[in-house]
Amino acid sequence: MPNCLDVTMMARALKLAARGCYTTMPNPVVGCVIAHGNEVVGEGWHEQAGEPHAEVHALRAAGDKANGATAYVTLEPCSHHGRTPPCADALIEAGIARVVYGVLDPNPQVAGSGLEKLRQSGIVVDGPVLEAESIALNRGFIKRLKTGKPWVTVKLAMSLDGRTAMASGESQWITGPAARSDVQRLRARSSAIITGVGTVLHDNPSLTVRAAELGLENADQIARRQPLRVVVDSKLRIPRDCQLLTDGGATLVASVGADQLHGVDVITLDNGEGRVDLSALLGLLAGRECNEVLVEAGAELAGAFISNGLVDEVIIYMAPKFLGSAARPLLDLPLQTMSAALANDIIDMRAVGGDWRITVRPSLQS
Repeated sequence: MPNCLDVTMMARALKLAARGCYTTMPNPVVGCVIAHGNEVVGEGWHEQAGEPHAEVHALRAAGDKANGATAYVTLEPCSHHGRTPPCADALIEAGIARVVYGVLDPNPQVAGSGLEKLRQSGIVVDGPVLEAESIALNRGFIKRLKTGKPWVTVKLAMSLDGRTAMASGESQWITGPAARSDVQRLRARSSAIITGVGTVLHDNPSLTVRAAELGLENADQIARRQPLRVVVDSKLRIPRDCQLLTDGGATLVASVGADQLHGVDVITLDNGEGRVDLSALLGLLAGRECNEVLVEAGAELAGAFISNGLVDEVIIYMAPKFLGSAARPLLDLPLQTMSAALANDIIDMRAVGGDWRITVRPSLQS
């Protein structure tokens, strides 16, 4: 069992790591604290892909005080040359006496070799400490490296009676500004946003991260990296003048036929039934180093992701309104019996402004 000091220091490292959750992709977020006992002499976090890792920032802050100290790192220090030199080497050269880690790095180029290099140099290695919290912080990165698929979140907004729009399609705005700002932060931590062509035809969305709505100190820096927009469009009905194709951002269209649109990035992914193969699409996005994917779509496409077991998490924003029985339902899930119901576990429920945000994940016992 880890001691109280190790838990306290790792919790501090995790808090530091979280500062990079909008800016490090496709890299993982990592925090590092260097201490002699309970005296912190240096700390840092990975701020942006291609820039120094958390350990390097912490070692620079610690200077000579790193010698003989303990380094608390949320993710196993890397042992390979990527965009930056190996962090394991930097810890060894600084004279670190002990390393406490949060979780092993799933990257096949690391996967325990970083810890082994530390041990071979005489450094004491302990862990994992706060492993579940460390995994949660890098859920997309870890899932992509282990399964070849990104972490998939479906975002939905509904009324108290489970409706998403009036029968006419009118839906702006079900939820209030605080909930919409929260959605902006969901977009900002996502590598890609998937929608359906129906949403494009009806709403002509931009699906961008808007700095003014993020409510974060470094909003302008975060908004400089925009997620890839992905449109599921089996029959290539997407209008050439829609915002997704004209605003200068990156957009990928997933279709079925061999037809192409000049100047548009179109991929063909046929599931054999005339529809886009959603599982193959997720695999393709993982191959493009997408760690987390956000699905912002209508009832049919969102229902398809859920019914095919492709979703890790559903976030529902519930507004204190009734839209009535003629309004559109939350999901297209044509289930006929209670035994066919898809069970979920409620992970979190909290107020967001005047609305509620409910986070659910598929039940492992369903």
